[in-house]
Amino acid sequence: MITDAITNSHLYRALNPKLGRAFDFIQETDLSALGVGKYVIDGEEIYALVQEFNAKPQEEGLWEAHRRYIDLQYVIRGAEQIGYAHLGRLTPGEYDDAKDWLPLSGEGDFITLNAGYFAIFMPEDAHMPGLTAGPDTAVKKLVVKISTR
Repeated sequence: MITDAITNSHLYRALNPKLGRAFDFIQETDLSALGVGKYVIDGEEIYALVQEFNAKPQEEGLWEAHRRYIDLQYVIRGAEQIGYAHLGRLTPGEYDDAKDWLPLSGEGDFITLNAGYFAIFMPEDAHMPGLTAGPDTAVKKLVVKISTR
């Protein structure tokens, strides 16, 4: 897992050329004007999902991981707490290939992402998104799905 301010995205572009394209989308798009939904950047190789939600208490969160996609999660508005654990620390459930979703159980660590910050979750990084980070629970977020292929 990597987390940083979007102003430092240049430090991570060399990790994967597709990450660079995802960062370009974030920095060249008026994200505040985008409505909830899917935005295609490069077919199924790179696409973005805009979400708006009220964050939930940690006890309502679910651990998840993905095999086919890297998640680049960027907070547009609000603040969100996100759990993180390496897959080796958690117990896996049954993988849903159609949704590229692996549920997990166990304990992990938590970080807070404020507006203007991102987290990158690789396939070996379990995460628990959408958690309350303070009294204001309204969050607008962008999740860029980046194919590992």
